[in-house]
Amino acid sequence: MEQLALSVSQLKEAAAIAAVDALVKSGMKLGLGTGTTAIHAIRRVAVLLAQGTLRDICAFATSFQSEIECEKLGIPFYSLNSRELAGSLDLTIDGADEVDPQNRLIKGGGGAMLTEKIAAYASIGYVIIIDESKMVDKLGAGCPLPVEVVPEARITTTRALEAMGAAVTLREAVRKAGPVITEHGNLILDIRFTAPDPVVLEREINQIPGVVENGFFTCKKPMVYISHADGTIETRGTV
Repeated sequence: MEQLALSVSQLKEAAAIAAVDALVKSGMKLGLGTGTTAIHAIRRVAVLLAQGTLRDICAFATSFQSEIECEKLGIPFYSLNSRELAGSLDLTIDGADEVDPQNRLIKGGGGAMLTEKIAAYASIGYVIIIDESKMVDKLGAGCPLPVEVVPEARITTTRALEAMGAAVTLREAVRKAGPVITEHGNLILDIRFTAPDPVVLEREINQIPGVVENGFFTCKKPMVYISHADGTIETRGTV
């Protein structure tokens, strides 16, 4: 009998389940990412807690979306500054918009890359879960790089990025008038370069006054779980 193709949502869920089942242990301080793939990891953690397979998880949610999902599913979550987490995490599981062959990332399609990067750098282990469509040969080929800026620096940052060779677009909201406002009260510029060097640009963009953070993740190399259309899960790297 011919096997039915898995939907994109099913591929995301498969990668999330594989990563959570293999890597999340009782007693962990666990970072939970943001977006349509990371939400499946949150839901899997909740299932395992309800079953009693996992116990004593202290979570850090990287966005309001993730906090609300944790709240709804009964996953205890805390501020990274709390006594329970004390500024460190054992493991963070998140999604990505693009992953290149060196396991470097573009993140921030959901606008949460600042808190996601804070969680990544606070974690001993870092895991990215994706479906195969997120694999690219070169970062920036398929999706723009988000840059979070304070509102007062919108024009000055745009000019600085254009001087570096970028095409810059202010991210507009979909179901409200005006620009996207991040959970930290900032704006997002989506930028494109013809031939980006992610390592150099991650550093140089963050040196522009008014830039809060950008969506290149090149320094903290994750373990990557990749869900393929044939039902297999590929892993690259280690935690």
